Amino acid sequence: MKYVYFLLFLGIVFGCKDGQESAFGSDISEDPANISKGKTLFAQHCSACHNFKNTGIGPALGGITTEVSTEWLKKMITDASALLAANDSRATTLKERFMTVMPSFTNLDSTELNALLAYMHTKKKNSIKGVDQPGALTDPIPNQISFDSIPITIQYLAQVPASSEKSPLARINKIGCEPNSGRLFTNDLRGILYEITDTVAKPFFNLRERQPHFISEPGLATGFGSFAFHPDFERNGLLYTTHTEPKGTATPDFTYADSIPKRLQWVLKEWKVEDFQTPKIAIKSRELLRIDFYGTIHGMQEIAFNPDANRQSIDYGKLYIGLGDGSSVENGHKEIAHHHGNGVWSSILRIDPLGNNSSNNMYGIPEDNPFAKHREKIGEVWAYGFRNPNRLSWDGDGALYATDIGHNNIEELNRILPGHFYGWPIREGTFLLNPDQAMDKLYPLPEDDEQSGVTYPVLQYDHSEGAAISGGFFVKKGSDPQSYIFGDIPTGYVYKGDVNSGRIYRLNVSLNDTIKTFAAISGAKRVDLRLGSDCAGSGYLFTKADGKIYKMMD
Repeated sequence: MKYVYFLLFLGIVFGCKDGQESAFGSDISEDPANISKGKTLFAQHCSACHNFKNTGIGPALGGITTEVSTEWLKKMITDASALLAANDSRATTLKERFMTVMPSFTNLDSTELNALLAYMHTKKKNSIKGVDQPGALTDPIPNQISFDSIPITIQYLAQVPASSEKSPLARINKIGCEPNSGRLFTNDLRGILYEITDTVAKPFFNLRERQPHFISEPGLATGFGSFAFHPDFERNGLLYTTHTEPKGTATPDFTYADSIPKRLQWVLKEWKVEDFQTPKIAIKSRELLRIDFYGTIHGMQEIAFNPDANRQSIDYGKLYIGLGDGSSVENGHKEIAHHHGNGVWSSILRIDPLGNNSSNNMYGIPEDNPFAKHREKIGEVWAYGFRNPNRLSWDGDGALYATDIGHNNIEELNRILPGHFYGWPIREGTFLLNPDQAMDKLYPLPEDDEQSGVTYPVLQYDHSEGAAISGGFFVKKGSDPQSYIFGDIPTGYVYKGDVNSGRIYRLNVSLNDTIKTFAAISGAKRVDLRLGSDCAGSGYLFTKADGKIYKMMD
């Protein structure tokens, strides 16, 4: 897991003194075998956050070994906290830029470290073609967020058992409920579904043991991604899950050109629970859908049923599936995401898991889907144009919303309308983005923007306020039923947004009658905050860093 973060801080470059640049990197191995080993390590553990062209989750790394000393790079990899404690200017600037702190890699042996540096040394700076256009925005959304005067009060609920000895202790990713009984569940990306009873999180279903090809490395979003109980679970006992497997494990239902790399597959499965009290999962299960992905991030992040649809509703029993771009755009393959509805990536799908009119006959394509009758488009697609639609929520009026984790500047919440295009990869929030140039730059929208056909977010904030939106829930209880509560993943900030006005407020958090930040509560520099709600409308906040769950009090 730690490998995915270790390069986060290696890319912002300060000028070198005259005569120094040529010396940087001269002590790095150029042995082909070492470079090959480093390439494998980079693809497996680092490419989720980095490439050598564009700044993404972490900085672009092209040319870094000739601009920073090898000694400094090794110090940063092995103990970034020590450099920060010593007030190293580069480490400090990187922490401020990416709003997180790289963990120490004391367990990375010298052979692996040297191999990684050898491979990185083969990559030159800025191989992006084209010339950036003038007029880039330095602060896309200035002075947007202020503090709300009323804090939210949270109460400790439960500790999820650690699945690792080091942070993140428990990669808890989602909270959801069984719609009939109201029982509460959370999943650890490392493969276990837990039921939360009173203050105890008990294992309910071990997905890892039942899937021989299951993988949860290198971390971030890989592993047991999401779960959803069928709204008629009380009668049919059907549970749906998503997980990752290595590339080439089985024939995918959706793939792309063989010339473009594939690093893993996301799988949607159906399980029949025979006894809900003692989770005896039938040996027989069904695979509904398998999709190839370019990278280890932005995969099948979410599955959900509309919790408010009744049996008479056309939306009852329809499963929504959030699919990201797999980091394909920032790695030079924009065509995977920019498909105008004739691809599944960067989309929200909507299927009938009990139907059979799909190409593989394992699920149904609802007839009211916007592209169900368009041969040139994918019938499963409900909406498209997302980088990473990682959480789905329904408001008090039954409207669907999706958070979309941004690239380098903007985090957003979108109201989802069938057949609409939400901009990625030619927009980030309400700004112009050019995927063929440096993707850390945004520009004002063109005068003829209405021709783009983009539907824009109802809430957005830039990276002066946070780094990655953590999808939340609508307040369906009390006097503020349409407020959307959400957070920021690495910083742990908690926000409240008004989807009608677009205003966002940062919320103080009160725990044990004391105002605290989630960074202080979790004791972690990278909080990994997540949010969710139960069937009664109560909200929950929880963190991967320590595996603790808190309930938001009314």
